[in-house]
Amino acid sequence: MSDHTEAKRPAYAVIFPNQRTKDDPEGYAKAADRMVELATKQPGCLGFDSARDAQGFGITVSYWESLEAIKAWRDHAEHMQAQVNGREKWYAHYDLHITKIEHTHSFRKT
Repeated sequence: MSDHTEAKRPAYAVIFPNQRTKDDPEGYAKAADRMVELATKQPGCLGFDSARDAQGFGITVSYWESLEAIKAWRDHAEHMQAQVNGREKWYAHYDLHITKIEHTHSFRKT
């Protein structure tokens, strides 16, 4: 998990592959930072991993303690508005996958 977070059992991952449009890059960046700030304060959030390439394809994986925590985040008022903005201007397409994490293994060179 990101930031050296140990998974609690059960743990879930929300996988969000997406293709950005070129619309409103400043608004998108501000909203993305705000969503991470808000989500990490939500009960049950374990962390995030995220990457984006030069062509705008990105993937974000968020980690959660429960399906209920994921649903609460999905229904958060500010997140719901970001979802609307995403569909209207920020994303050309995206998918969203929720999966249960059965096992994790990490390596860190020291």
